[in-house]
Amino acid sequence: MKTSPNHRQAPPLPPPIWDARCKACWFAAGLVALVIASFWSLDLQWGQFLSLQAARDMGRFLGEFFPPNVSPDFLTKVTVGAWETLAMSALGTVLAAIAGLALALPASRLVAGDTAFARTPTRWLLNALRAIPELVWAALLLISAGLGPFAGTLALALHTTGVLGRLFAEAVENAPTGPGDALRTQGVNQGRVFLYATLPQILPQLLSYTLYRWENNIRAAAVLGVVGAGGLGQLLAFHMGLFQMGKTATVLGAMFVLVAIVDASSHLSRRLITR
Repeated sequence: MKTSPNHRQAPPLPPPIWDARCKACWFAAGLVALVIASFWSLDLQWGQFLSLQAARDMGRFLGEFFPPNVSPDFLTKVTVGAWETLAMSALGTVLAAIAGLALALPASRLVAGDTAFARTPTRWLLNALRAIPELVWAALLLISAGLGPFAGTLALALHTTGVLGRLFAEAVENAPTGPGDALRTQGVNQGRVFLYATLPQILPQLLSYTLYRWENNIRAAAVLGVVGAGGLGQLLAFHMGLFQMGKTATVLGAMFVLVAIVDASSHLSRRLITR
């Protein structure tokens, strides 16, 4: 017997907000509880931080940065340091993109039901690479590579390989399988399936990830010089350690300009890629 249009069954009501099925609600509640616990457990001295004496000390410290040192000789040195920082970030990111793509293939399951024996150990390797910060990598590599930008470049490449490898693996696994399945039914091997079906679909995503990590690496490269890895960071550590605040201000200004240029160029590149 057919149901009359006027007696259709009403749609089910949504579950109560705090129902156990509302996973997002419980996740948000847990996040709020974590933030509250963090404020409670940390010794945050807001009174001292917001005091008038702290504001005076900070103002006096900032006043020591002016005027910046703009002598031609020092500007030349800063320009060389900025170029080293840019080169370190670019080369480290390119090496990491190549290594990350090579590791992303064994770290991903290319076909549903694929055993992918190397998936777990490769992901462990990627986790280990990105778990160690760039500064720690640079400090370790200074022992073998010595002072200078070479150690900084390798440190950026190792850490970024772990980051990009994981992102690339997720992109490979989430790619639509239709084109690849069509090629497999024709007897095409797995390598050609990846090159002609999977890679063209995820290439814009891979480039976007790489450009974003380049933005991060330009900042990291500027900091790596603090441990002797060359670039602007090394100039910053040297002159700040000698309390030469005018020169320190010039180096900080160069960092700001360099990061702004890289951010703008990277943003423009991503827009052109995703059109």
